[in-house]
Amino acid sequence: MTILAKSNLSKMSDSVRTVLLTGGSSGIGAATAAILCDSGMTVYAASRSGKAPEGYEGRENLVPVVMDVNDEAAIKAVIERIVAERGSLDAVVCNAGNGIAGPVEETSVEEVESQFSTTFYGVVKTIQACLPGFREQGHGRIVTISSVAAVAPLPFQGFYSCAKAGILQLTKVVAMEAGPFGVQTCCILPGDVKTGFTKARKVALKAQDPSSPYHGMTVRGIKHMEKDEQKEGMPPKVIADAVLRQLKKKRMKPEVTPSFLYSVLVWAIRRFPQSIVLKVIWKMYS
Repeated sequence: MTILAKSNLSKMSDSVRTVLLTGGSSGIGAATAAILCDSGMTVYAASRSGKAPEGYEGRENLVPVVMDVNDEAAIKAVIERIVAERGSLDAVVCNAGNGIAGPVEETSVEEVESQFSTTFYGVVKTIQACLPGFREQGHGRIVTISSVAAVAPLPFQGFYSCAKAGILQLTKVVAMEAGPFGVQTCCILPGDVKTGFTKARKVALKAQDPSSPYHGMTVRGIKHMEKDEQKEGMPPKVIADAVLRQLKKKRMKPEVTPSFLYSVLVWAIRRFPQSIVLKVIWKMYS
């Protein structure tokens, strides 16, 4: 990335003008793209489809781009384009992800790798691509979208929980390592959100077999997940609002759990005896 003149650094470091957003075509990503655009930021909404969020087609400060977070060359090319067109990149919001359900025993290594490839390694690759420029210009903000599942181990979504926990710890490590260069990070932990993620969730192949010893439990667990997400889930705008608030703060919080209920839940999970926590979670999904 081009190194900005020092005279411009202090002026620009206090405000976010240009944002790269992954998974920006639907769900939480689309809601985030919309609210950031409405706030005056220029958003490069990256996704595999390259589609703009509904209702934001043709908006001058919404730039849809085709980018697969599994493709390091594609990420680098998009960042170079942003710098060429805008002069700098101020922030990145890592939102792209996927989900797979199934018991640990019956989820194949290939299925686990698919979960981690986009949800965790996609975040790693995006952050690694942004950090050199952030260091050179002396400022940069990284917001990652994790999940309450990062602290609440979900039965039949174990590898999703693992990937989201990895994002949480990764974000905090980057805060320490890149903080001396003016880089701030914040990890957002949403609870249940009503989006298309529910329908897109895959189920481990072996767990779909009625003869599987886990089949009945898996089916019941997934039904609970779907009910919580689609009937009781918060609108994605709640998460988007949390992202905007952090990007507008002079100092971002290391971790944010949107909604009072989920923030209390995370607090309790971290403080109650883990034997009790596991029993309660199991009862919820069994």
